[in-house]
Amino acid sequence: MKLKVGITIGDPAGIGPVIAQKALKKLSGLADFTVIGSARGFCPGKMNRQTGKASLNFLDQALGLLADKKIDCLVTCPVSKEAINRSGAHFSGHTEYLAQKTNTRDYLMMLLNDSLKFILLTRHIPLKDVPVVLRRVDLKKTALLADQYLKRFFNIKNPKLVICGVNPHASDNGLIGREENLLLKPVLKKLGRIKICGPLSADVAIAQMLDKKYDCALAIYHDQALIPLKLISAQSGVNITLGLPFVRTSPLHGTAFDIADKPRLADPSSLIAAIKLAIKCASNLKNA
Repeated sequence: MKLKVGITIGDPAGIGPVIAQKALKKLSGLADFTVIGSARGFCPGKMNRQTGKASLNFLDQALGLLADKKIDCLVTCPVSKEAINRSGAHFSGHTEYLAQKTNTRDYLMMLLNDSLKFILLTRHIPLKDVPVVLRRVDLKKTALLADQYLKRFFNIKNPKLVICGVNPHASDNGLIGREENLLLKPVLKKLGRIKICGPLSADVAIAQMLDKKYDCALAIYHDQALIPLKLISAQSGVNITLGLPFVRTSPLHGTAFDIADKPRLADPSSLIAAIKLAIKCASNLKNA
């Protein structure tokens, strides 16, 4: 029996509707697809509170389909946080919204492409706030959850993790900052049964992950992961949420309002990768 995949079109004024249509043409027959969106006429490239309200409504409909077992997994096209907040909702992102709606306390954002996998220890916050927020991160719980889902979603029997440093050269043992010695190293010593190395300078950790020494890196902040992912293979980039009661993936790009009125420019590659990954992970869960 084919898996049932739900796809939300995201902000209807963005490229979500176009890339969903293009992706489904290429993936026809791979699964049973349900597209959650609206045929109502929205103006491409013109984001407003109505498009924000619609995109949040699509997401809520998808959650209903998941609860009713009418779809097995969810792929979300990009939304505009600005548009959704203009509609009156408090929305910081797909990951946080889905976690709240499913009463999921422990969850992680994993970003990956064909070559790299990253867990984000902090997400959409100013860089100046990273050390403060990092103090509140339960690193032990994060490493355990990452280890668990690398096994469950990706069938990696003995995952090898590495944590990136906060500072250049992972602080050179305290010469260029204190975060590594104060926040990271003490926790890592308590993770005996999990294979985790570091903290390593981010450039070293990423290079060694490319050489297959590690399966996944714990990135300290957003751009530490996004820059190598997009430089190496943006087309295969995917965002997957770990910890939810279902598989959820999304493409690794935004709404692209600037080209939404030029459908020929909209590249569905990242969405195709997200759909394929959702099918792979949901299949692994079913066959576990």
